[in-house]
Amino acid sequence: MKIIQIAVGKKQGRLTGYLQDFTQDGGIRNIRPSVVICPGGAYRFRSERERDPVALHFLSMSYNVFILDYSVQEEASSLNPLIEASDAIIKIREHAKQWMCDPHAIAIMGFSAGGHVAASLATLHDHPRLLSVFDTKGGLNRPDAAVLCYPVISTKSSIGHKESSDWVSGMHEEDRKLFSLEDQVTASTVPCFIWHTVTDATVPVENSMHFASELKAKDIPFALHLFGDGTHGLSMCTHEVGTPNLACQAWVGLCSTWLNDRFEHDL
Repeated sequence: MKIIQIAVGKKQGRLTGYLQDFTQDGGIRNIRPSVVICPGGAYRFRSERERDPVALHFLSMSYNVFILDYSVQEEASSLNPLIEASDAIIKIREHAKQWMCDPHAIAIMGFSAGGHVAASLATLHDHPRLLSVFDTKGGLNRPDAAVLCYPVISTKSSIGHKESSDWVSGMHEEDRKLFSLEDQVTASTVPCFIWHTVTDATVPVENSMHFASELKAKDIPFALHLFGDGTHGLSMCTHEVGTPNLACQAWVGLCSTWLNDRFEHDL
């Protein structure tokens, strides 16, 4: 395995790539799909529990895996995380041949506030506000799929996560409105896999439900899985990450199947 690191965005966020080795075994494809992981942390920090444990699973599935250390706290405003996620997708496509990545099979995956980063890119990749401050190189920043794990979606006081909303908006009402993503779904929004627990007391399940409703209204392909019981921040739902939950652990297999089907990735 080859590990690379490059800077992305105006704030020089870090994109770390774990690239599969080239093999001459005829049964293994060398051009592989990719997953870009955005850990959660309320835009205040980036969770260790939602990075390497997730990356190892997708590496085992013969994906190339990238972890995006997007901007947090004061630097999370001014669209910086969205710009960094955009630049990450562009960089992967620009280096697709060198890194043996399929340029048409790139998913962005996020947990909690990282889910907001992923959903922001899924919905706002072609928004005029982004285009006014960042060159998307003709839409090369659009991911081919998004995986949203107990995501922060709304910035509205009724269901939103206040800390995440405050950091990403920089307390500017125009940006707070922009980043209420249930209102930003359009015909160009990317297909989404979403999962959440009904009992999530930190980020209400309505975030995912309202977003899925808008996807349905716009005929965007999606899968929505709601689990009856579980806390926020479950990550891989294992003892390793400190949140064992056998029922919710089903999301891993469901997501893997969904991505493999979309990317025609046969193990």
